[in-house]
Amino acid sequence: MAVTDEAIQKLKQMINSGQLRPGDRLPREPELAAMLSLSRNSLREAVKALSLINVLDVRQGDGTYVTSLHPRLLVDAMAFVVDFHHDDSVLHFLEVRRILEPAATAMAATHMTDDAAAELTKVLDALPPDPSVEELVANDQEFHRRIVEGSGNPVLSSLVESLSSRTHRARIWRGVTQGSAVERTLAEHRAICQAISQRQPEVARSWATVHVAGVEQWLRQSLHDDLGADPAGGHRPAVPPAGH
Repeated sequence: MAVTDEAIQKLKQMINSGQLRPGDRLPREPELAAMLSLSRNSLREAVKALSLINVLDVRQGDGTYVTSLHPRLLVDAMAFVVDFHHDDSVLHFLEVRRILEPAATAMAATHMTDDAAAELTKVLDALPPDPSVEELVANDQEFHRRIVEGSGNPVLSSLVESLSSRTHRARIWRGVTQGSAVERTLAEHRAICQAISQRQPEVARSWATVHVAGVEQWLRQSLHDDLGADPAGGHRPAVPPAGH
């Protein structure tokens, strides 16, 4: 592992120094191993590790290339990790999202163009009167994607998107649907949209905070008190607050 770490550091240094730039093809394995004084095995393991986090792109029969290194591409690995967390640890991701997403929403209220802000309303209007969970998830994902992109900060946008995977959105929306909280949730979408259109960053931030906090509260209840005792001594499912 130490040898592989050394190989990773040497490749990283080549990229950071500009020896290898986005889109560049790496030298052939024997040549690169000799250049870096590495064994071919340790180099191979380093390339495999860096390809997993989208720093390198291994193309069978064509060679290995440095990716675009765009923040969204690099942060994709985090979204992959988020999907593996199903218990209490997922709340840690939601706590981070509660910090970052309101900031991105406030920035969107300042940076989004009038046309982009108007498109947000069109996204919400495109949802059918009686949407399925799949339609809710797709609409929700597109709505929030446009907002965080509108922040004007690609790193912040990528981080926020990675913290809320489609898998978790689907789980939340199923809970919201079962709890008859869809209208309340969609009303919060409208409030966020209105605050952005009216260039009210602090109002947009506040609505986004309430919105994500509702998700966090529901998920916390779902994880820790999924079934609550009813007066008759049976059990009833926890009712989710609005949010996703």
